[in-house]
Parts: sequence; C-alpha cells; structure tokens
Amino acid sequence: MSRWKRVAGWATIVAALCLYAGFALYIASHTEVYRLYRSSGQASVRYERATVLAVEGEELEVDSAHGGLITGYQDILIRITSGDRSGTELRIENILNYTTHFLLKKGDAVIVHVDTADAEHFTVSVYSVDRAPALGLLALLFVAALCGIGGRRGFRSLLGMAFTLVSIVFLFIPLLYRGLSPALASAVMAGATAAVSLFLLGGISAKSLSAVAGCLAGIAIATVLALVFQDLIQISGYTTAEADSLLAIAGQSGMRVGELLFAAFLISTLGAEMDIAISVASAVSEVSASNPSLGRPELFRAGMNVGRDMMGAMANTLILAFAGGSLNALILIYSLERSAYQILNSNAVAIEIVQALSAGLVVILTVPAVAFFAAALSSKPRKRRSGDRHRLSAMPLPSD
Repeated sequence: MSRWKRVAGWATIVAALCLYAGFALYIASHTEVYRLYRSSGQASVRYERATVLAVEGEELEVDSAHGGLITGYQDILIRITSGDRSGTELRIENILNYTTHFLLKKGDAVIVHVDTADAEHFTVSVYSVDRAPALGLLALLFVAALCGIGGRRGFRSLLGMAFTLVSIVFLFIPLLYRGLSPALASAVMAGATAAVSLFLLGGISAKSLSAVAGCLAGIAIATVLALVFQDLIQISGYTTAEADSLLAIAGQSGMRVGELLFAAFLISTLGAEMDIAISVASAVSEVSASNPSLGRPELFRAGMNVGRDMMGAMANTLILAFAGGSLNALILIYSLERSAYQILNSNAVAIEIVQALSAGLVVILTVPAVAFFAAALSSKPRKRRSGDRHRLSAMPLPSD
C-alpha cells in the first residue's frame, strides 16, 4: 500500500471518529438531565476558580497522633478569576480539618464554592486546591509516553481511548437518561468499543478479527454470568449505595435503575477481555507467521499456552484491583469484627465479590475462544510437496 493510500485511509478513519464524536455531542446536548439539587429564582451554587492574594493570619496545630496532620484555620484574601463574579476580592476563612486539609499560601490557585441567594447575598468557601494543572500534566505525560514508546500503535490506542470516553460520557449515559435499557445499551457499547479499539490497534487483519470475535464471545459469557448470578444472589441496581439518588433521577427521566448494576459489570470486564484477547491473538499470529506450516490444532495449543500464562496474572490483577478500590471498606469491616455471615451477605461486599470473580471467570473463558478464532483465521492451508519435509527439517533453529 502506498504512502498516500495509508494517509487517505487514516484521514478517513479520523474523519469518521470526528463525525461520531459530533453525533454523540449532539445527543448529549439534546438530552434533558434531571438535576438532583436544583436552585430556584436567583439562587445558585457554583464552583469557580480563585487565586490566593495573601494569607493574613492563621492558627494551626500539628496532630502528631495522625501522622503530622495540620488542623486549624487561615484567614486569606482571594480574587475570584472565573464566572459572573470574576475579579471580586474577598476575605474568607480556610478551615483545615481531617476532610478539607489544604494549607494555602500566596499565589495558590484554588476552587471556591459560591453559594448565591440573590445578586447581593452570597457566601464563598474553599472547596479544594485547583487540581486541573497537575491532572493535565499527568495526562500529558501519559499521552507522551503512549505515543513515544508505542509509536503509531500508541497513537491508535489513544484514538481508541478517545472513542471509548466519548461513547460512555456523551452517548451511553445520555441514552440511559432517555430510558434505554442499560443492559442493551451496555452490550452494544461494549461490542462497538471492542471492535473499534482493536481494529484501530491492529488494523483490519486476522489478528484483530479474532480478538474482536473473542471479545464478543466474552461479552456473551459476561451477560449470561451477570444474569444468572444477579438472580441467584438477588442483587441489582436497587441494592447499590446510590440507589436512593438514582431513584430520584429515574422518577423524572425514566432511567431503569434495576439494570444499572448489570451494565456496570459488563463495562468493568471489557478492559481485561480486550487485553487478553489481543495478546493471545497477537501470539497466535506471530507463531503462524514464523511457521506457516502449522495447522489449526498446533496454533490453538500455542494460543492456549500463552493464555494460560496470562490468565492467572490477569485474574489476580482483577482481585488486586478489587482490594485496592475497596481498601478503606475492608479496613472498616476488619475493625468492626463482623461475622462472616454478615460480611458475605451485605449488599456492597456481595456486589464486589460477584464482579471480581465473574470478571476473572470471563477472562479465563475468553482465552480458549480467542485461541480458537485466531487458529482458524491464521492457519494457511496449503498442499504438501515432496521436498517440503526435507526443507523444513533443514531449517536452522532460532538462536537464544
């Protein structure tokens, strides 16, 4: 393929992704979103940027019992730099305690909570430091590392990430507000995300096609597991910690709260499925390319060998991710000395266990599916000629 054809192909792909993003933004902007905490009249609650002009006084003390945590207060002068009150200078108190621990100095950028009753009456308090610059720097480092080390494939991965982010934030969630079934929406979105991301990464090839087919099989397995065990254990979107707020939203939007847990489970397993699918498919493709004489059984065994090495580590990764995400809850459960019956039958723990173990099971069962599809698509049947056996036996072995 000539250089200009490749450029034209990628230009077409980027244009298609931009059109998709535009469509998603259109759907998001034309979806009515119910606000849990609406303000009436001139009342409003906003979060704006501000700069600390001076620290005019402070009374602080160090809590040595909690690792040197500083508590107390600071009297600070700030200037609001965004929103309707941009340019306004105010003297406010910055409280330092166990939940809002921001020790400020002159020149710091902060986010302030502006609670307005009317045009003349409002209160301002420090919400947090402005984390956007640091988060932006971290994102920039991630993009630079991905594209610098990954090269073209890293850039393709970046496009896949952008597609996934746009799909979830600007299409999937607005469709839930419109009353679409979360189970159906998550299954379609998971399939589309897997296909687009993997084809962007590996191009239109047998490797990518087998990885996509394996992911679709994994999505089908995840769907069955979620339906069966949610019914057996009797958990749903109604048993989550956010159920009350979600029901308030559903009362105004038609959102199907009961299916949200299923959707969350399906989405949470997709990343691990895609990871192991492309790895196994790539391994089978490389083995087939290095030895075209291998048939489907040999390629399937090669894929399974690679998959076995990965599935244990991947399943362990899912358990560690569960433990890391629920570390504070695990510490509280440990300290409260609850019985095993109470722990295993609490909604939060049961949901986490089902998600972690089912995700691991989906990853394990995805391996043979991908190995099967990769072996079927990568094998190259050919007629054996009389001299083939001698030529293959004379082929030198690769050196270590």
